[in-house]
Amino acid sequence: MSLRRARCADEYVDWVCQATFEVADLRDCLEYELDDLTRFPVFLDPLEDSIKAVYQSMQEGTYRFGRDDLPFMDLAGRYADEIPFITLLRQINETHRRGLDVAGTDT
Repeated sequence: MSLRRARCADEYVDWVCQATFEVADLRDCLEYELDDLTRFPVFLDPLEDSIKAVYQSMQEGTYRFGRDDLPFMDLAGRYADEIPFITLLRQINETHRRGLDVAGTDT
């Protein structure tokens, strides 16, 4: 499966911002259903912290693309079935590793 990469920096930042929203929304949904849960899933806090760290580095101007996976991808891989926005995380990671798709084609 070929993942779409962000075509410009603004789109990429929007994706990371969307991921911060999605993880917060997941937490809210779980809090609503907390009667059925004894605790939050073990991946939730570290996933949220890691996504926020990426977004923070973008805001500070210290973010750098790289060849290695983003730190949250280990968690995302292990708990993919429990993360409803896993495709978004994979797209963010793919853009991080391969850069922006400025030509507008995913090859």
